[in-house]
Amino acid sequence: MKTRVQQALVALFVGFVFSLGLGIAGMTKPQNVIGFLNPLFWNPSLIFVMVGAIAVHAISYPLIRKKKSPLFDVKFHVPERKDITSRLVIGAIIFGIGWGLGGFCPGPALTSIASGDLRVFVFVAAMIVGMTLFISLEKYLPFKK
Repeated sequence: MKTRVQQALVALFVGFVFSLGLGIAGMTKPQNVIGFLNPLFWNPSLIFVMVGAIAVHAISYPLIRKKKSPLFDVKFHVPERKDITSRLVIGAIIFGIGWGLGGFCPGPALTSIASGDLRVFVFVAAMIVGMTLFISLEKYLPFKK
């Protein structure tokens, strides 16, 4: 049976495993991301995480998509659009700038809240404010969904 409770439990478990992986890989340490982007003091650890993630995805995704539906939902929720829009490009640029400046993307930032570091709380608060602003202003932006 596919219920909301089962979906929430699976999401919680998957989020926990994802957080654990981010912590073990050192992606909750902004200096690893910033070090990857700094050509003078290059830290290659991020590339190993990326290659590992791509390898796992390349093997598991085709096997998972052979199923009619996920275990706890009636359908897969994957993006259907394949076109590259200005909205996508601008969003990716803003995401990349934020990632490079702060050393966090949303997953590691949320995971790092457990550290109690004030800088993490500031980053997450700024991220939430940015998301809220975008949602509020989206209807006024020139590009379409």
